[in-house]
Amino acid sequence: MINLPVLPLTKSNFLPFGDLLTLEQANHFPINSGSTERYHALSQIDVSDAGGNGIISLFRGQAFQLPFQLRVMERHPLGSQTFIPLNPSTGQSYLIIVAPASCANEAKITAQLCAFIAHGFEGITYAKGVWHHPLISLHTTGDFIVIDRLGAGNNCDEITITSTIQISE
Repeated sequence: MINLPVLPLTKSNFLPFGDLLTLEQANHFPINSGSTERYHALSQIDVSDAGGNGIISLFRGQAFQLPFQLRVMERHPLGSQTFIPLNPSTGQSYLIIVAPASCANEAKITAQLCAFIAHGFEGITYAKGVWHHPLISLHTTGDFIVIDRLGAGNNCDEITITSTIQISE
């Protein structure tokens, strides 16, 4: 069994896989006569391949507990995918497991896995083609706004993980 360590979730640690959406160090400025603070361009979506369009959905993820055993990874080769938590005040957290888009098989994916835990308002954008585990809301049911691609073409590849890989805090 392989125990995958959880890395600190920072912009630089997550950059090989996409964007960390956080208000910390974000470009921001007042709008609406000063009544609103705009945190600008936290991430860009990339969904136009093969005529795709950006869509907004709501995902409700069931609660999981740690330790968590990895069983599957997926990727979206035609578009990015953004997750924005809706329940940050409840202490919502979620587990992120990723591998580079360049990985071509299970052995390469499992050799390059990284795990992170997002807390509160921290959102993420998986870059196009990045391998990731489907949504893993920790401890409680979690609601997320998800921005991703709708359009023609196969935009979801999955691979079963046969190695025993466990993630603990």
